[in-house]
Amino acid sequence: MASIIIYTKDYCPYCVKAKNLLKRKGQEANIREIDITRDEALQKEMTQKSGGRKTVPQIFINGTHVGGCDDLYALDATKKLDALLT
Repeated sequence: MASIIIYTKDYCPYCVKAKNLLKRKGQEANIREIDITRDEALQKEMTQKSGGRKTVPQIFINGTHVGGCDDLYALDATKKLDALLT
């Protein structure tokens, strides 16, 4: 079972797209969403953990930063996402 953390903001279509991919992969129960919309401390936490990235979503699987939505879809396209999720 994978441990997935996704930093998100309100009204973010890329956040929804990333979560939908993970749900299609059967990972809905493993997703911990952290909404940083109105929380500067959480925004700072995300930026530090993601190596300076300030855009959302920022996705971590089993403690490894995989990047944003496009990065997640790229992992899936190259058949590397399933390996991370097991």
